Amino acid sequence: MGGKKSNLQTKIIYVFIVLVLGLGIGLTIVIKELKKKEAESISITKEEEIDRPGLSGRIALIIDDFGYRNDEVSNGFLSLNVDLTFAVIPGHEHSQRFASKASIAGFEVIVHMPMEPAPGEEKFILTTTMTSQEIENRMKKALFQLPEARGMNNHQGSIATEDERIMSVVGSVLQKHSKYFVDSRTTSNTIGSSTMKRFGVKTANRNVFLDNDADKNMINKQIDQLIMMAKQRGSAIGVGHARPLTLKILRERIPEIEKSGFQFTFASELVH
Repeated sequence: MGGKKSNLQTKIIYVFIVLVLGLGIGLTIVIKELKKKEAESISITKEEEIDRPGLSGRIALIIDDFGYRNDEVSNGFLSLNVDLTFAVIPGHEHSQRFASKASIAGFEVIVHMPMEPAPGEEKFILTTTMTSQEIENRMKKALFQLPEARGMNNHQGSIATEDERIMSVVGSVLQKHSKYFVDSRTTSNTIGSSTMKRFGVKTANRNVFLDNDADKNMINKQIDQLIMMAKQRGSAIGVGHARPLTLKILRERIPEIEKSGFQFTFASELVH
């Protein structure tokens, strides 16, 4: 009797082991199939995303030199229906008014900080002859005058952006005020972005100047270069100026660029 009971227990244990093993194998197969389907789904999603507008590349356009004017040109840039970043020079007649209007209209504002050489902005320009305290005071004054500003880029500054002491003060002030910095790269020897990284300031470099040559064909070529870079790298930053021809060409090109699958974004989205 005891032997039969023992045999029965053995059979029960055996059946239990077989069921557990079968369940384990079944679960493994199911998991593999689910992972396979998930991978296929991800692959399809990626293919769909390539064709979806807004994913060919991201473009940040910074328009410099606002503050000089309050006219149909400055208002024209406010009518462009994409995310743009407007760089406002502090200290001019229309600087504060334009920064406020741009911010209210949903655009991003940054300080276009005058740096040596830049004749005409004596109240704010940063030069190598200044003490570190003078530079810091001018930085703070600019940020105070344009409270809408989320960051800063340099206005000219081919001497200043090569100077370690000046850029260290700039980086220190921006870090304290949680602002980012875009290096306009007016000189190939700039240490702007490398200094900002040392201070923990989010930063990026300008990739293309759109309108150094005030010629329609040249501006269009520069825009084409910006598009190509955004497609190759995933994103690119272009810098233009608050000028009638630049406005006219951007009005023509922006709808076409968006239709091609590129997304305009604020500069703050491309700094790191």
